[in-house]
Amino acid sequence: MTMTSSMGLPSKPAMSAPANRSNKTMVSLVAFVALALVAPVLAQTLGGNYWVRILDFALLYIMLALGLNIVVGFAGLLDLGYIAFYAVGAYLMALLSSPHLTTQFAALAHMFPDGIHLGFWWIVLLAAPVAALFGAVLGAPTLKLRGDYLAIVTLGFGEIIRIFMNNLDRPVNITNGPKGITAVDSVSLFGMNFSKPHEIFGFTFTPVMLYYYLLIVMVVVIVIISLRLQHSRIGRAWVAIREDEIAAKAMGINTRNVKLLAFAMGAAFGGVSGAVFGAFQGFVSPESFVLWESIYVLAIVVLGGMGHIPGVILGGILLVGFQELLREAAAPVQNLLFGHIIIDAEVLRSLMFGLALVVVMLYRPAGLWPAPKREDRPVTRRAPGVDA
Repeated sequence: MTMTSSMGLPSKPAMSAPANRSNKTMVSLVAFVALALVAPVLAQTLGGNYWVRILDFALLYIMLALGLNIVVGFAGLLDLGYIAFYAVGAYLMALLSSPHLTTQFAALAHMFPDGIHLGFWWIVLLAAPVAALFGAVLGAPTLKLRGDYLAIVTLGFGEIIRIFMNNLDRPVNITNGPKGITAVDSVSLFGMNFSKPHEIFGFTFTPVMLYYYLLIVMVVVIVIISLRLQHSRIGRAWVAIREDEIAAKAMGINTRNVKLLAFAMGAAFGGVSGAVFGAFQGFVSPESFVLWESIYVLAIVVLGGMGHIPGVILGGILLVGFQELLREAAAPVQNLLFGHIIIDAEVLRSLMFGLALVVVMLYRPAGLWPAPKREDRPVTRRAPGVDA
């Protein structure tokens, strides 16, 4: 008889994976952090603040991809509307840390004459449960859908959120419509305003560098949470549902609650990423949350390696960096080879990006860095004397 928890999850079986697997993961994480600490200094030396800003966006996409990896990689639920949760976090930051609402509502203007300006960290803590609630709302009507049908419904949800934000400027102006919300407060930490450069130990940290180190810390926290989830009973239940939902349900897993939890956890990471994005940009508008962004984040997860956290990180770095390198190198290379520009840099970037996706899917269908064999499979007990 299978023992189950209050959520209908099977009790945690004995681990048969090698004991040093988690140690290797932690070593990889330490190496990543060490490299990440010196990356902005090298980037600024070689290309100025532009390349540091590219690193910032790469980390933002990695945060998003790690959240989507829970839904797609762990639970096997194809979500094409994930960018909606990014929008929820960004607009939450914009509304609660700018003077926009107080200019529209007299009652708020009386209570907060200078604007609401709620602190960044409070909004981040609020963005996670609010986005998780939206994730549960999305997941509830899709519990019986799979594959293409689930993708279409989630795609529609993402577009509904974007159109909602784009039109919620009348009859009461809440989101300011397509004009977006400006004057969003930047991050403030230990008395340092991240919108201004600061000198620390004789070295000048520009705003993009300050945001970079903040994003590194947040990525590491999300990676640790993802690792803990992956190797927990809940993580193994997600994998069981991904491999065979009917068999998982037959084994006593409450598939409804577990799938809802996957949507909520993934959405929470998306909401936190959106809140950071709003503070980083200082401006939020619906154009930042189009369908292409959801597809781009999904491409990071698929190409990096679904269900493999290091692979997702690699996918984010390569995809963002690859596109920017193409943008920068397209014109000089064409001038060197042909003496003039034949194809516009933006067109060539899209062409090469699509070609790279096709090549990788043909020759590395499991992703550039797939999960090691059996790492993400449910661990089962074997009877004594039965071979693996």
